[in-house]
Amino acid sequence: MFSKKTIKDVDVKGKKILVRVDFNVPVKDGVVGDDTRVQAALPTIKYLLDGGAGLILCSHLGRPKGEAKPEFSLKPVAEHLAKVLGQDVAFAEDCIGPVAEAAAAKVQPGDVLVLENTRFHSGEKKNDPAMAEQLAKLAEMYVNDAFGTAHRAHASTEGVAQHLPAVGGLLMEKEIQYLGQAIAEPKRPFVTILGGAKISDKIGVIENLLDVADQILIGGGMANTFFKAQGYPVADSLVEEEAIETAKELLAKGGDKLRLPVDVVIADAFDNDAASKVMQMGPVEDGWRILDIGPETVAMYGKVAGGAGTVVWNGPMGVFEMPNFAKGTFGVAQAIADSNAVSIIGGGDSAAAINKSGLADKITHISTGGGASLEMLEGKTLPGLAALMDK
Repeated sequence: MFSKKTIKDVDVKGKKILVRVDFNVPVKDGVVGDDTRVQAALPTIKYLLDGGAGLILCSHLGRPKGEAKPEFSLKPVAEHLAKVLGQDVAFAEDCIGPVAEAAAAKVQPGDVLVLENTRFHSGEKKNDPAMAEQLAKLAEMYVNDAFGTAHRAHASTEGVAQHLPAVGGLLMEKEIQYLGQAIAEPKRPFVTILGGAKISDKIGVIENLLDVADQILIGGGMANTFFKAQGYPVADSLVEEEAIETAKELLAKGGDKLRLPVDVVIADAFDNDAASKVMQMGPVEDGWRILDIGPETVAMYGKVAGGAGTVVWNGPMGVFEMPNFAKGTFGVAQAIADSNAVSIIGGGDSAAAINKSGLADKITHISTGGGASLEMLEGKTLPGLAALMDK
């Protein structure tokens, strides 16, 4: 399924290797919060170090908009990595130019150097050829292990691969195998559960999956737009007005494949302590809003997931950050965990929800990339992947 060369297909001994990792992790007051993405990069880092390579790691963090802003520095992440790896990790105050070049020149086999945030330069997001060339100057080989940014053609994900022998890391390979396999040759029935706030993010996904999936179950804020498209008043619920026509088209095209909640939890304010009640889906009375799927829907979706061969889930079923409106999301998570299906969680909020529910070890694969996994489900080619050498 993975048609690109990986670190297992090349000789890394004695080589200086630039590795694009996804260290876009929450940092507060110089401390790394959730380090899932750092942990996910370890197999590749350790494999390369064991193989006798010297490593130069680069990543972006947050949205500094092309300026060097201290709150977006990767320094705390480098310090965290040193603890996790149990070895010294050097840090360069820039990712290109004299500072980076001097630091890279010192890297010996077994060393790890972390470069400063690639997005401190506006050339990163523009995929500026000059920046890509400067990054390439630092090493003899390039490894892309940052699945979370593989859907972006940036200097550190796509541009640099034009200048160096470029291969995929172990995480990249694993992500593409699971998600690619799910779409190309799923174990059937193939069930997709889609939630989150916006339909517009997932139109392409739904259109692509209508041809591939056996059932598409809809929840979260995007369900409200479908309800409105069916002609139900939804009062104060979140609705994407500009997507109503699209929702109508998808409903017509989807037929029995596309399923919507049969009951919902409504509240009289967007607040955990608001008055709330369960109602069968129908017109929502003024002053109320839909904040979760109801228990009947959870049972129905759970039953479908339970009988599936493959389940792909992307997007929460309700406002799961509020405990009173998290039952739908956690109920679906539980059903997926209990099923014998190959289960794939597509990054972002769904990954956060599954980690929060303590069921992560019962899921076949949890993706580290929200946007990238969505684009794969859409059937798109990822630029960061396309740039790598073919097997």
